[in-house]
Order: sequence, then structure tokens, then C-alpha cells
Amino acid sequence: MTRRAVDRHSAVPLWSQVQEDLRRRVGLGEFDTVFPGENTLVADYDVSRNTIREALRGLRAEGLVTAERGRAPRVRRAEVEQPLGTLYSLFASVEAAGLTQRSEVRVLDLRADGVVAVHLGLEESTPLVHLERLRRAGDAPLAVDRVWLPASVASPLLDADFTHTSLYTELARRTGTRLESGHERIRALMPTGREQELLECPDRTAVFVIERTGIAAGRPVEWRQTVVRGDRFAFEAQFSARGFHLGIAPSTPSLHPAATAS
Repeated sequence: MTRRAVDRHSAVPLWSQVQEDLRRRVGLGEFDTVFPGENTLVADYDVSRNTIREALRGLRAEGLVTAERGRAPRVRRAEVEQPLGTLYSLFASVEAAGLTQRSEVRVLDLRADGVVAVHLGLEESTPLVHLERLRRAGDAPLAVDRVWLPASVASPLLDADFTHTSLYTELARRTGTRLESGHERIRALMPTGREQELLECPDRTAVFVIERTGIAAGRPVEWRQTVVRGDRFAFEAQFSARGFHLGIAPSTPSLHPAATAS
């Protein structure tokens, strides 16, 4: 093992030097698969166990590394929380959390799809605009997002650049169409081999499959399927003794979208 250098003549404590180097390595994604145990880090940095424990204590306090009794430490990734029952923009929520939202556009074309047309209440041969994106939060993949819209409404979107913009922003700007309601169906599944590859999912990590219909002016104009990493996504609802309330939770260091991935 190649030992990592610490400056034993520096005024900066050894634990702080180790902590800063571990923070750097976490940021580079070095520990996405497994975080090393104390014995490995002691040998890696050639320092005492107490030095390593002090370095890890700060990383745990920051929420960067988790440690549970009987389980190896692991890197804690930013988690997207979706409050149920509200319309949200994933783009805006990721950006508001201080991460760059970037999309890799895999498909943007005009096609017919009989199954999707039925979801939209249309005749099966109706032309549809189809957009497929790999959504990233920071450098890490978050979701594979596939959306279909009637070409009669959405054809101006065929010229849009969706690398760094919201579908709903472009839909409103180019067509004057604004979604006002909708419904979702959410399931937890294991990803296909291709989805696991695209999302860089660790082995045995489930995904959420979210299917939704978006409504504008009283009629369906969007059908969407989003496959999102289960280890980076959670659902949230609020309730009290007076009943169940759906809405946006207060801001935290986590990402906070609010109910459809635009």
C-alpha cells in the first residue's frame, strides 16, 4: 500500500490533515463503492487510530460519512426529497441546493407511440414529441427521464437545448402551455441492466419508477416515466392530528424538489 503523506512538521494537526484529504477523496468519488475501515486508514496515512477517529468524527458531524453499529462506514450521498402532492421542477430544486443540474439529451424527436397516446387520451397514430434525458445532480447521475407530449402542442420544443434548462420553462416560453395538475404512480423496482449502467447504480440498488400524467387547460399534455436512483431519492409528506397534509418541506442541506421532474 502506498502511504499518503501527512506533514508532521506542520502547525495543522494530523487529524485535520487526514480529514481534509479524506474530504477531497470523497469529492472525487473514490469511496463510492466502499469506504475504508479504521485499520486501513491507519495503515494508509501511517498515523494513530485516535488520529483517524478524530478525522472521521468531523466527517460524520458534517453528514458526509455515516457510521452505524455493526456496519462499515459509508459515504452519504445527497438525497433528493420529493414532497408528495405538489408540482415541482427537479431542475430548479437541484440548482437551489447549490448543485449544477445537467441533462444529457439522449433522444429528442417526433414519433408515434400507441401505448403513450392512450395514456394521453389520443388516437394511437397521433404524432408525439419524445424527449429522453439522463439527469445529473452535480457530477452524479440521478434519473433517466422519458417524456411524451402531443406534437400539436409541443412541436416548438424540437429546437430547444435541454442540456441546462427545465422542460416546463421551455414549454411555457415556447408554447404558452403551463401544467396545472396531474397524477403519479410510483413503484420500487430493480433497474434493467441498461438503466443500472446509465445511472451507475451500485449492485442491488433499487430504483423508483414514477409514471405521471400532466394536465393543462383540463386535458392531458404530458406522459412521463422517470427512473430514479433509490439511494438518492426519498418521498416526504406532512401530517398532524388534524389530518394528512401534502406540501413542500422546509429547506435542509438535502435537495428539495417538489412533485414532477421538469
